[in-house]
Amino acid sequence: MNYFAAAAAGSKTSLDPQEIAAVDKINSDDHDARFRSVVLPHLDDAYTLACWLTGSRTDSEDVVQEACLRAFRGIAGFSGSNGRAWVLAIVRNAAYDWMRKNRSPTVVHVDDLVAIERMQAPEDAASTTGESPEAALIARADEARLEAAIAGLPTVFRETLVLRDVQGLDYREIAAITGVPIGTVMSRLARARGRVIATLGADK
Repeated sequence: MNYFAAAAAGSKTSLDPQEIAAVDKINSDDHDARFRSVVLPHLDDAYTLACWLTGSRTDSEDVVQEACLRAFRGIAGFSGSNGRAWVLAIVRNAAYDWMRKNRSPTVVHVDDLVAIERMQAPEDAASTTGESPEAALIARADEARLEAAIAGLPTVFRETLVLRDVQGLDYREIAAITGVPIGTVMSRLARARGRVIATLGADK
């Protein structure tokens, strides 16, 4: 919001209707411009994540549309630190909400993984401090088989693998998007990669 808009917004009661309308127009234009600059550059990433989470291009369009509405309503609260992570976090939440409404409850599991991840986190974290042999094997896998293997992962593993190995986010960004500690991100990534490698090996 520019200086005039900020100053006028605090004293609308002293303005006549025409002046109030002018202030609202400035505020709206600023809101729209910020949405375009923060959200629109990341739409491709948003569709990619939504598609991997829902497993459907059609459903991903519904998810991204809802995410864009949420982002537009919340753009004033965006801190400006990392637009990509902010947008993808909204997409992720919109995807989970959509799946809770439209999919079987067994499709979305989060809470039941926490205890196991806490037990395995130290071992898994040690195996993901660099690019693991599993990551290298996944990178060389046949595309169709790889997509099928990733699609077969539990949702929380799939999103972590996609955010890291497909979209290239770092652990801190993934932790911010998924709302879990970095150690949990590393644990989920190690387990996701392990499952993908096991599936690719079984398919040979």
